[in-house]
Amino acid sequence: MKTTEKYDIEKLNKEMESRMPQELLEWGLQELHPRMAFAWSGAEDVAVVDMLARINPQARVFTLDTGRLNPETYDVIDRVRGKYGIQIEILFPDAAKVEEMARDKGVNLFYHSAGDRKLCCNVRKVQPLKRKLSSLDAWVTGLRRDQAVTRTEVRKIEIDKTFGGIIKLNPLANWSNDDVWDYIRKNEVPYNGLHDKGYPSIGCAPCTRPVKPGEDIRSGRWWWESPEVKECGLHVKL
Repeated sequence: MKTTEKYDIEKLNKEMESRMPQELLEWGLQELHPRMAFAWSGAEDVAVVDMLARINPQARVFTLDTGRLNPETYDVIDRVRGKYGIQIEILFPDAAKVEEMARDKGVNLFYHSAGDRKLCCNVRKVQPLKRKLSSLDAWVTGLRRDQAVTRTEVRKIEIDKTFGGIIKLNPLANWSNDDVWDYIRKNEVPYNGLHDKGYPSIGCAPCTRPVKPGEDIRSGRWWWESPEVKECGLHVKL
């Protein structure tokens, strides 16, 4: 029996919708560890790392190193590792594919067209993630419904058909940006220093800029594209 067939996802969603994120993580760790791992990237995610470490220090955490990250991003990875004493699996893109892409399209191809930007995201992010998820039964994200117009339908528990039909847990789905930062400050969670410089959402350095007061929190990501297409491919549903 496939792992996903063991659970009534609709029933679980109803049960978990009003529960705290920790309760969903506790369920996931009890049912799916060690074949469940958390994909860590943004501010929301350090809050989830803190929750996981408190529940089970052996919880698996990984992050994608695209080769184009800011120094502040590497710094917070080390600070999180030091604070919680946890292992963080670092995933890298296939070097030969990056070299071929840069040779054929240029180093900064993402500025040329939406297609080239998505190609870069695919090589540097989606393909490494796909390799990792192929060895898992479930993954955890920091997705929230209020992050972007592309994420308003995010559910606490999903079957991720994009990545082989594994279980996808989104414990912060119904949290707000304020909820996240209240948790970070209350629990003294390490966070990316770029957040103090006007970066509410952080990706690769060339594709992320600070946002102006009143702008959407994701407006600094791929700012040359329309909001409806602002996804890198990690969370696009088939």
